[in-house]
Amino acid sequence: MKQLLFFILSVVLIGCQEPQARRPVEVKTGSVLKKSVERNKELLAQEEQLMLNIISNDSLNEYFHSGGGSWYHYIKRNEEADYYPQTDDLVTLQYNIMTFNNDTIYSKEDIGIITYKVDKQSLFPGLRNSVKLLKENETATFLFPSSLAFGYHGDDNKIGINVPIKSTITVIKIDKQ
Repeated sequence: MKQLLFFILSVVLIGCQEPQARRPVEVKTGSVLKKSVERNKELLAQEEQLMLNIISNDSLNEYFHSGGGSWYHYIKRNEEADYYPQTDDLVTLQYNIMTFNNDTIYSKEDIGIITYKVDKQSLFPGLRNSVKLLKENETATFLFPSSLAFGYHGDDNKIGINVPIKSTITVIKIDKQ
């Protein structure tokens, strides 16, 4: 009986102790994040240098900086139009996707003619921004760094990881909303 009482008392005393906080085995630091930021800065600098090389070797076209990280030149301008697409407008457009070496990844026929609601539908970031730089019946070729293209993930099909792209975009029609 004494042993049973001693056992119950021991269990009660042990069970009544305050729980002790478990300490993390490994302390995380921001070093992984810092390395990722540095790697992305280096990648962007390399891709920007590639774009500047393409621009300097292309004496036939005048390139413009979009302000968002891409460069472009006009193939066809519409001097008569003065309206640029705004949020919620429906834009009918056609585009292709190529490498910086002019290898076609997706042709205009592969993609087809699409109708895009400005800033409300999912397109790759560079295309979303570029549509707003073109008026109706204008065509331009854009150079996008991978961060404005399909980024570190690619498109899970033909576009790989961190691939900068070139795209010729034609705005066919703008329906104001």
